[in-house]
Amino acid sequence: MIGSPRDSSALPYRPNVGIALFNRQGLVFAGRGRSAGPEIVEPGFDWQLPQGGIDPDEDIVAAARRELAEETGATTVSLLAVTEDWWAYDFPPYAGPPHKLAAFKGQRQRWVAFRFEGSAAEFDISGPNGDEPPEFSEWSWLPLAEMPARVVSFKREIYRRVALAFSEWAVPTSEATDGQR
Repeated sequence: MIGSPRDSSALPYRPNVGIALFNRQGLVFAGRGRSAGPEIVEPGFDWQLPQGGIDPDEDIVAAARRELAEETGATTVSLLAVTEDWWAYDFPPYAGPPHKLAAFKGQRQRWVAFRFEGSAAEFDISGPNGDEPPEFSEWSWLPLAEMPARVVSFKREIYRRVALAFSEWAVPTSEATDGQR
């Protein structure tokens, strides 16, 4: 073990945006994630939706577009909805090597729903995510309602809220587009 678990009770939450990217079939983009600092991926619960930090004074939708492009390559999207409230989750105990997220108790998030309007050729998860390695090792279109059961336990309640808040877009639209996997 590299260190001992820290007492995170006095630490702040990191401002963060989560993204539900829907295709025309009503499925969401989900990626198989990797462990990053205190965001430990639990075996068998490694699927998640794109998310990332919000820069100081950055607009929520602008942050969501930036994070989505950084993590997936997707930019041809239309805005569907934004949650009004902040939802927080705590990181599990962490005793690993130094990591930028270790300065936080967890993350407080607002969520943005987009409709993907482009072609599958837009997606590229192989590039670095800023100064971090790629966020995802693979991706798929999955039902939003299944995401709480596929994500790590410490994010599960947030994903239940997301599934409820964005359920109206988790249905097929009348116009299917080419390039949707």
